[in-house]
Amino acid sequence: MMQRSEKTIFTIGTSTRSLQEFVYLICNFGITLIIDIRRFPKSTRYPYFNKESLARNAKTHGLGYVWLGELLGGCRKGGYEAYRTSSEYLEGLEKLENLGQKKVSTLVCAELLPWKCHRMQVSRDLEARGWKVIHIIDEKRTWEPSRGQTQTGFPFPKNR
Repeated sequence: MMQRSEKTIFTIGTSTRSLQEFVYLICNFGITLIIDIRRFPKSTRYPYFNKESLARNAKTHGLGYVWLGELLGGCRKGGYEAYRTSSEYLEGLEKLENLGQKKVSTLVCAELLPWKCHRMQVSRDLEARGWKVIHIIDEKRTWEPSRGQTQTGFPFPKNR
């Protein structure tokens, strides 16, 4: 388990995972708080990832659940890059940091690969604030981008 003095946060995509796989991965990495940053936390294909279901299932497994999609979710008019300068986004980052300092946390969105998701922009902003970000791909692979890495040229994650 990581030292709590180290500012570390995880990210994970729900993708097409089963609920069991998702919970297993979360618990395997010692995560205790799910921070959902999906703007629209619904899935007709995977209803167990709907906001209410995910919150209930998290509680069943002894995990916390917080939805910050209203402040950090994607799909913004004018684009996400422009939204990142807004007071709402900065408020969301502050809330995220406060939560992440209290519990081992993961950002959750729908995309499996972080570089195809707005989790990447949020992660870059956290890294700029001194956080180590670990993207969970699957049980054996994580990806830890170097601080200040640009949005282009992502390698496929190496085995951990």
